[in-house]
Formats: sequence, C-alpha cells, structure tokens
Amino acid sequence: MPKRVFAAMSGGVDSSVAAYLLTRAGHDVTGATMTLYRPHGETGDTQDVTDARAVCAKLGIPHKTYDMGEVFCRCVIEDFIRVYEEGGTPNPCVTCNRTVKFGALWEAVASDGAEAIATGHYARIRREGGRCLLCKAADEGKDQSYFLWQLPRELLPHILFPLGEMTKPEIRALAAEQGFETAHKSDSQDICFVPDGDYAGFMGGYTGKTPLEGDFVDKNGTVLGRHKGIIHYTIGQRKGLGIALGEPAFVCAKDPVTRRVVLGRNEDLFTREVRLERVNLLAVDRINTPMAVTARIRSTHRGAPATVVMTGKDTALVTFAEPQRAVCAGQSCVFYDGAVVVGGGIISTNS
Repeated sequence: MPKRVFAAMSGGVDSSVAAYLLTRAGHDVTGATMTLYRPHGETGDTQDVTDARAVCAKLGIPHKTYDMGEVFCRCVIEDFIRVYEEGGTPNPCVTCNRTVKFGALWEAVASDGAEAIATGHYARIRREGGRCLLCKAADEGKDQSYFLWQLPRELLPHILFPLGEMTKPEIRALAAEQGFETAHKSDSQDICFVPDGDYAGFMGGYTGKTPLEGDFVDKNGTVLGRHKGIIHYTIGQRKGLGIALGEPAFVCAKDPVTRRVVLGRNEDLFTREVRLERVNLLAVDRINTPMAVTARIRSTHRGAPATVVMTGKDTALVTFAEPQRAVCAGQSCVFYDGAVVVGGGIISTNS
C-alpha cells in the first residue's frame, strides 16, 4: 500500500536512487536532508544539500532540510570524544543511526506527516508473521546491517530500505540512466565530521584540550617508553607507536585512569569471551540460555560462530568458538541468525 514516505537524502548516489525507487513504487515521497556539524560557523547550503535538492527537482518531489546540528554534536560527536577519552574505540555511525537518522529525524518527519522513513542503507526489513525483522542486504559485500542494530524494534514497521536487494553497480547504472547529478559521486570513506581521518586533531580542535601523555608498559607493568595520549591508539595497532622494542609490538590495552598503554605480542590480542552492555534485541525478547549465533566485533569482521546469553537486563556475554583478535571496547558486537540481526551490544570488557 502506498505510504507518505520521507526519504533521508544525503546528496549521494544511494539515497538518490532510493528516492527514485520509492516514487516509482507509487509512494508519496518527500526528500529530507539533514544539516549536521558545520565547523567554523559556516552557513548556507552545502554541496550535499544542493545535490539532494536537484535530484528531488528531477523527480518532481518536495525537498525539505532539517537542522540536526545540535543533536548531532550532543549525541554523536560528544559521545565519540567521551568513548575515546575513556579508552575505547567508538563507532559514531551506529550512534548516529539511533539518535539522529532514526531518532531526531524520524520525530521531525513524523510530525510533518510521514508514515515511514526511508534511507539508502544496504539492508532489508523482512515482514514475517506480523513482525518485522532487520536483515542483511542481498549484497553482503555492501551490507550495512551492522550499523543498524540499535534501532528500536517498534520503529522497524516504519522503515523502508529500497536498496536492500540491489548491488552498487546496479544503483550507479540506474542513477546514470535517470541523469542524476549524483550518479558518479564518490562514496564517503571516513567519518563525516573527520574527513581527513585525524581523529585526535579533530578532538583537540573541538574540545580545546591537549591529550595527556603517559607510559607505554608491557603486560607486567614495566615501563617501555612514553606515548602522546591514549586517544592516539587503538587495540591491535602496530604502526605509528613511535617506539622500537626489537620485535613487533601491538597495543593490547589502554587505561584512561593511569594513562598507560599496554604493549604486547600478536598472540596477546586474542580472546574468546566478550562482555556487552546496552544490549538491544530485535528478533527475540530475551536470551536466557546460550543461543548459537554468528557474531561480528567490528564492521569489517566477517563474523564467527559464537553463543550469546543475557547476563542482566541489558548486558550479555558472547563466547566465540575460536578466539578473536583485537576486540575493542566501545565497538559494537552484532549477532546474527543467518541473515537476521538478532541484536547487538556495546563491547565493554573482554577476557
């Protein structure tokens, strides 16, 4: 049944084609573009807003912009900084999907009459027995379901992912066929608010704080040298340590209280048990006994056999069949039953 759908349009090729597919399916579509973090007090339309508006004009649909700068800074950027300062490795795209795209934006478009919200994510919503399940995209090489595990279950019936059955070459070809300005626009590769990849530099500019130095130590606590601040390092890192030990050294742990960065060998990076907090379940109500799943500990992780069981109201323990390398606190662990996202959680500690 046709719906009044607001299509989140970033000014890229994926969201452009998503909007086109929705109009072709007969929905009443409005393009919705968010304005987010604008450094140095910049004003006026960005190129992304201009591109999204041009696609909407070509499609003959309305276009609206929504100022999400304040909520983006408060919920995404400040959380990003907090996790780094606490010794973790954040995943701002997961946070943004929950708090901004499918949080503040959904609230805004719903107040403007939206019955559903659509994005250009590579994922699928499967309707089964009166409920909705979040599933991987047909093209697993482009699948983005990992970044969507924090979505509230009650919102799934109001979400459309028009690209879930398509591949990137098909999408670019369709955009070119329609004459969209975005057809050959390159995909964004980095975190949107840190386009040059210098996370520490961004954090220093945003907070005005200089990272405090500390000690590199081995697992016995022996001081090996000095480092330039724990925010510069992530678990599993080998390059850029600025220290020579005569053998390969890897970051194995970080302590934000003592400001110590623990270095070790590659074999010290492996663990089987991963503890989660802020667990969100999408396909089941509760996991009281160990459930067999495929679990992913980062977006680039292919997934590995594991079991998951709840240990508290919103905490869980994931136990892998084989030890996994470089599990990072602050990252998401997402678990699947085949293509279905069962749920996920934030990695808190591992042993």
